[in-house]
Amino acid sequence: MESVKIKQLSVSVDNSEIISDLSLDINRGDVIALLGPNGHGKSTLFHAILGNELYKVNSGDILFDGESILDKKTDERSRMGIFLAFQNPPEIPGVLTMDFLKSSIDAHSEKPLSIYNFYKEVTSAYKRVSLDENFINRNLNDAFSGGEKKRNEILQMLLLKPQLALLDEIDSGLDVDSIKIIADIINEMREKGTTFIVISHYQKLLDLIKPNRSAILVNGRIALEGDYSIAKRISQEGYGFLKKEYGVNIEKKESKQVLLGSCAVKNIYE
Repeated sequence: MESVKIKQLSVSVDNSEIISDLSLDINRGDVIALLGPNGHGKSTLFHAILGNELYKVNSGDILFDGESILDKKTDERSRMGIFLAFQNPPEIPGVLTMDFLKSSIDAHSEKPLSIYNFYKEVTSAYKRVSLDENFINRNLNDAFSGGEKKRNEILQMLLLKPQLALLDEIDSGLDVDSIKIIADIINEMREKGTTFIVISHYQKLLDLIKPNRSAILVNGRIALEGDYSIAKRISQEGYGFLKKEYGVNIEKKESKQVLLGSCAVKNIYE
């Protein structure tokens, strides 16, 4: 993957427009902090990129290396190298973690991985995320703690080696040691070419991964883009400066989205 371009994307959920004329360019090797108040469309954007059928694209396009992916199903997009770590990973009783991981790896490979190499890779990944490898014999996320679920998401990312990783509050509910583990993995994978978009409300993770870009999503649009200094400023001041300095009103409504004019989209790269 060299680039992903989101062009004037509008997305609805249950006939309510959440994303409104959103555009964002993503380049190989970027680590983008996707910021914004709760309920303004960050998770919706991630689900739209991965092709969740509950999220209807009304207009616009998503281009993966110049090719539209709107007609591709979620599994096809995943095989192209797009990965989503869920904000709230679901518990799936009856699905053995081992079977899930083996099927996932094989679906992303030209030929099935041998059992020997599978256990070798999985054992290494479990150590890397600091989970007991016996978790592989349990049902997927069933009776896992919140932190265990989040680290299990990162374990999947390690095994699938995506080109574009979408991390939705992967650090929420984690202790300092777990956040450090996840940050180290992100930094290692970015050096090997993985591109990241990270939603986080915790400055600790962002300080450890130091995104090269920040984008603030408000009322379904990218209201402000820039470098990491934006994320630092939000951690210190909140979002109040957006209206004062850039004329951006934060007006969340339960039904119809309040749209920002095109003049609200700013770039403040130095």
